[in-house]
Amino acid sequence: MKKRTEEILKRLDEAYGTELPLFLHYQEPWQLLFATIMSAQCTDARVNEVTAYLFKKYPTLKAFADADLAELEEDVRPTGFFHNKAKNIKASAKRLIDVYGGEVPRDLDDLLTLPGVGRKTANLIRGHIFHDPAIVVDTHVGRLSRRLGFTTEKDPKKVEFDLMKELPKNHWIIINTQLITLGRTVCKSQSPKCQECFLSDLCTSHGDIR
Repeated sequence: MKKRTEEILKRLDEAYGTELPLFLHYQEPWQLLFATIMSAQCTDARVNEVTAYLFKKYPTLKAFADADLAELEEDVRPTGFFHNKAKNIKASAKRLIDVYGGEVPRDLDDLLTLPGVGRKTANLIRGHIFHDPAIVVDTHVGRLSRRLGFTTEKDPKKVEFDLMKELPKNHWIIINTQLITLGRTVCKSQSPKCQECFLSDLCTSHGDIR
């Protein structure tokens, strides 16, 4: 590992810790799956508001699988893109019951067969539910990875593979939470606070944010 990368990870660990906090609320693995599907183009806070009600109304996978689609659409409407999200959640619930015995699968390829599940969601499940080394690339991780010089790619899958080469496995899932926190508080998309950033002297984009 490059010394610069090692120092970046050391400072991130010191600033944000090495635990695996998750911003989405859940109790069962399938609840995290559905919450993550709803989180696309939506804030975690809004998703948590919706799931607080949703997981009481639909307390089991079967309840989601049997849900009236139009009614489910209204239930998830506050998260945006509710037609697709409701359809994918209902279809995923049915597939989890029919194919996986009501259990969320661990294998990446199996997870990717679930409607509405891409690599971001699948890797989040693998990392937080099964504690498998996995890198979750969302908008914050992609943006900060480019600014820090870990990658020049914009495609999330290519960013993921570049980070797999750059970072040790023990930081694969942790880096997501750390960079989200840094991205929300300091290294913002439009107005990054470079003068406040504890990584400014190591950042390849410092003074030249695009």
